[in-house]
Amino acid sequence: MVKVAVCGAAGGIGQPLSLLLKINKNVSELSLFDVVNAPGVGADLSHINTNSKTAAFVPSSKEDKEAVGKALQGADLVIIPAGVPRKPGMTRDDLFNINAGIVKSLAEAIADHAPKAFVLIISNPVNSTVPIVAETLKAKGVYEPKRLFGVTTLDIVRANTFIAQAAGTSPSDYNVNVIGGHSGETIVPLYSLGSSKKDFDALSAEQQKELIHRVQFGGDEVVQAKAGTGSATLSMAYAGYRLAESILEAVSGKDVTECTYLNLDSSIKGAAEAKKLVKDLDFFSLPVKLGKNGIEEVKYDILNQVSDNEKKLIDVAIGQLQGNIEKGIQFATK
Repeated sequence: MVKVAVCGAAGGIGQPLSLLLKINKNVSELSLFDVVNAPGVGADLSHINTNSKTAAFVPSSKEDKEAVGKALQGADLVIIPAGVPRKPGMTRDDLFNINAGIVKSLAEAIADHAPKAFVLIISNPVNSTVPIVAETLKAKGVYEPKRLFGVTTLDIVRANTFIAQAAGTSPSDYNVNVIGGHSGETIVPLYSLGSSKKDFDALSAEQQKELIHRVQFGGDEVVQAKAGTGSATLSMAYAGYRLAESILEAVSGKDVTECTYLNLDSSIKGAAEAKKLVKDLDFFSLPVKLGKNGIEEVKYDILNQVSDNEKKLIDVAIGQLQGNIEKGIQFATK
């Protein structure tokens, strides 16, 4: 019996994400929260003939904090896609002042009503919002680094798709590790490793550069294509669901490894070693082994296997991430 709560369930990401969760056989209870329209989404999903029960909650006023508490109470897994989407010309940092406050308030509610839940952060900018959640949970005395995940899975999905398009193969042929963060040049696809190496090496230097750039700025491609009507919602919902599904499979006993943006806390096996290799950053996306308690081990040795060009990309990512992380911590602790 697994209860999953989606905070921001009526949004562009929240609705398709909730649909995917509704049809997952491991989800017995789906709890939907949003500041508007959640009951309509809940009613719609409740007609789908799967075994999971659906409940929806919306605050009666700006001061109403009971609704989010009811939505989160007893949740085993909480996913947060809440916030405003990007529009043409906006960067993820442009969203910070709005989304940071939303994420902080939801983290406080999680601490009060679902302190043992796995928490997946989709709300941008992930590089900063994950540290906000970490600091907020710390202040509440309920922080468990193994259970906090920044969702960077969309970068992996894009990396697999784009190399397949370039090579004329299938995305299922690849499982590219993408490390660093979740914005622009902090995103580092490791095409030099694994099944993608042969096809990547077959590309010209210019094609390789273009491919990496497309992974890093794939979100801009969607924002521009939607021409002011939205951002990457469907692909992000799929990516968020993929990580949630992997966590649920790991909890059930399966051996699962996924990349995620995590706190390199010394309580996690391999995190201290990873932290040394990324110039003491507190947060970084790396492949991790998942288990029943969340993140069991950080696969840090991948940092010693990258190509010379990828090392340069990682250095750029580290430089930018430091500021992103500090921004989130300062917001949470001010």
